[in-house]
Amino acid sequence: MEYETIKFELQENGIGIITLNRPEKLNAISFQMEEELHQILDQLMINLDCRVLILRGEGRAFSAGTDLQEGLILSSKEIPEGYDKFHFLDMSEPLKRKVYHQWYITQIIMKMRKISQPIIAAIHGAIAGGGFAFAMAADIRIATEDAKFINASINIGLTGADMGGSYFLPRLIGLSRAAEILYTGRDVSGKEAERIGFVSKVIEKEKLLDEATKLAEEMLTKSPLGLRMTKEALNLSLDSPSLNNILQFENSSIVLAFSSTDVNKAASAFFSKKKPKYGLK
Repeated sequence: MEYETIKFELQENGIGIITLNRPEKLNAISFQMEEELHQILDQLMINLDCRVLILRGEGRAFSAGTDLQEGLILSSKEIPEGYDKFHFLDMSEPLKRKVYHQWYITQIIMKMRKISQPIIAAIHGAIAGGGFAFAMAADIRIATEDAKFINASINIGLTGADMGGSYFLPRLIGLSRAAEILYTGRDVSGKEAERIGFVSKVIEKEKLLDEATKLAEEMLTKSPLGLRMTKEALNLSLDSPSLNNILQFENSSIVLAFSSTDVNKAASAFFSKKKPKYGLK
């Protein structure tokens, strides 16, 4: 499928790479990008040939957040030519457009968590608003020293709790640190993000994709079913009311994994001190 605002590459080894591709706009999230991200995530929901996903940005930044120029269209009385293809703009009342559009863009976050592939966000440059939300929804984040994380909505008269930020950030770095970042909308550098545990490591820009690929390749040495069930367990643990609930799921997933041929491959590779090789699925 051809895309206008993103690129998608599926390598033979099972690593998928989504590249936000509006470099002239610092990869600001346009209506078209939203639609294309929905399309690719819907495909990945059922495409088990893709086992690990890398999310990155083209050009000088990961993503500067929502395209504010297009956002103004949600309040306009007349829809500019060419925008009639976006169904949420068909609504006659601006408030209804805003409500539906907000729901539509946040469903991208839901799909990032629902797909079975672990997501590695490879981050550089500006990362604000919706781009910040994409990073929070990823499973693992690595960044360059020049990365600049901004909770932008609080700075433009909106609430600082947007696109899952008030859900993810306290769970990732703790309530107090998260509250300070969400309330103030201040910049968080790549180095600080590493220090507080928001990103796993800081990498030189020219090595960023290589490092993400190296991490993805390490995951490929694990059982495909094991990776999928681990992501499901992590999702459940975010909201689990008790340790007992998580233990019940983990017990079930371990028994299920034992029934697959992947266990025999892993055991054989372990004792021979070689990395196991799995089929794409």
